[in-house]
Amino acid sequence: MIPTDKLEQLSRRYRELDDLMCQQDVLSDRQKLAKLTKERADIEPVVGQFKRYRDVEKSIRENEEALADPELRPLAEQEMPLLQDEKQELERSIKLLLLPADPNDKKNTIVEIRSGEGGEEAALFAADLFRMYGRYAETQGWTLEFMSLSEAAAGGYKEAIVLVSGKDVYSQLRFEGGVHRVQRVPATETQGRIHTSTATVAVLPEADDVEIQIDEKDLEISIAASGGPGGQGVNTTNSAVQIQHKPTGIIVKCQDERSQLKNKAKAMKVLKSRLLDIEREKQEAAVSAERRGMVGTGERSQKIRTYNYPQNRVTDHRIRLTLNKLDRIVEGDLSELITALRNERQAALLQEASGEPRRPDDRGGDESDER
Repeated sequence: MIPTDKLEQLSRRYRELDDLMCQQDVLSDRQKLAKLTKERADIEPVVGQFKRYRDVEKSIRENEEALADPELRPLAEQEMPLLQDEKQELERSIKLLLLPADPNDKKNTIVEIRSGEGGEEAALFAADLFRMYGRYAETQGWTLEFMSLSEAAAGGYKEAIVLVSGKDVYSQLRFEGGVHRVQRVPATETQGRIHTSTATVAVLPEADDVEIQIDEKDLEISIAASGGPGGQGVNTTNSAVQIQHKPTGIIVKCQDERSQLKNKAKAMKVLKSRLLDIEREKQEAAVSAERRGMVGTGERSQKIRTYNYPQNRVTDHRIRLTLNKLDRIVEGDLSELITALRNERQAALLQEASGEPRRPDDRGGDESDER
């Protein structure tokens, strides 16, 4: 069942906002108008779904009455299952819309990709992941801003940090954090043997200045000449900035720009997001084990996904989903994976909100050679 009283209240508020936004004193106050416009936009989806829900309920009642009419009965019997299915789907949609929104979901996001185990092949895999996310970002209309890039001597990336900006970035990328594993024959392998390498991905919502306050005395800032793979100088100025946050020991280095000020600003942005992530993890550690176990926490657990090149297969181990289209996924076709992960999280949140015990995921997924 859905909370009709609450939904009726939201519908009344929606109509009230429409009236308020037409008043002259509101139209002349840009700040007030913007506030009311945002409130209206926030509740519009659930109000729209509730209106459709009421329409479907009315149609069901009319069809129930029509069942008594011999002439209308065949049409009513045909429509009833469709209406009942739509009503169920609307109930689920409304419940989801009423769940408390994660304030991070609409934020821009810092994505950090680092090579893991596997030497040169791990660095190449890290570069492949970076390219995959870059292509997915293009399909979403997002923009990328390099924060830091460290290339490996033989190609690929030891570390790549990028700020992804756009609509609902964190809500879509939040599940990508963790250890990604690749199984393939490296270009340097002469005997055709399959190697296993890893790369790690961290997904951090961009921190607002009001969320994270940093005391300057807690920072140790050093300046050095920027460098690239092999040690060659990228430019002739000392522009690379390294910041150490002494209380946590976190070290951030940015050298992408030729300006010290720009590199410092980027390094501070990354540092704040990492500190915000630490606070988020502390809060999540305080919740129940049941909640920590679901996909929605975004915890960077070991081996979240395997990319098996010989079999053109990608397996996400958290939801035991296997897709036989690795060639398309590495080109940025992540929609099916991300949708499945978001749906799993939504199902978990709905179960938690209803007080039902969490059911184990019974979906299959061939992991015979991926354990």
